[in-house]
Amino acid sequence: CLSHAYPLFHCTPIILTMKTVAAIIALAGSAAAFAPAQNGKASTALNARSDSPFVGELGAQAPLGFFDPLNVCEGFDQAQFDRLREVEIKHGRICQLAFLGQIVTRAGLRLPGNISTDGTKFSDIGEGWAGSLQVPVAGALQILAFVGFLELGVMKDIEGTGNEHVGDFRNGALDFGWDTFDEETKLSKRAIELNNGRAAMMGILGLMVHEQLGTTLPVIGKL
Repeated sequence: CLSHAYPLFHCTPIILTMKTVAAIIALAGSAAAFAPAQNGKASTALNARSDSPFVGELGAQAPLGFFDPLNVCEGFDQAQFDRLREVEIKHGRICQLAFLGQIVTRAGLRLPGNISTDGTKFSDIGEGWAGSLQVPVAGALQILAFVGFLELGVMKDIEGTGNEHVGDFRNGALDFGWDTFDEETKLSKRAIELNNGRAAMMGILGLMVHEQLGTTLPVIGKL
């Protein structure tokens, strides 16, 4: 229980919520620097960094433009920016899967059979934080090993395989019709993925916080 390990959770809900909001704002400020822009530079009153060399990058789109109020990218070259963009895309993809996992499990969908040899069924595992702690140790280690395999051997940009942009991990093996799209469509789909990933990062963080606060999860908690 986090309330035993971390005294913070003994604070009043109002104080904890304000701290959570502050943390989210800080995360948003640092992450928003890597924002998609289909139409090039965006110029608005809220644009905090119109002088940055990255104002035309994918993600710098209306209404904020290239939003980097904490100057995270100050002094960065293109390689450093691309590295952070790759990390953002990966985190967004993971969080999209995590949010979808919340929806699927809370809707009552489970794999058939047992998750371990002691007779524990997949249907016996809960959702969210509770569910993650109920997975047998051997199963958790298998998940960790699989994630490590994907990170080190699959989900990476292998040079010379025809990848077109940061976050393109096809590596000559997967396509799903990508090469049939024109450049405008490709840019649009990349921007959609980036924004969906950002929404999922905030979404799964919100679900985790609500679960620890003991409140009813919005929308998803009704499943």
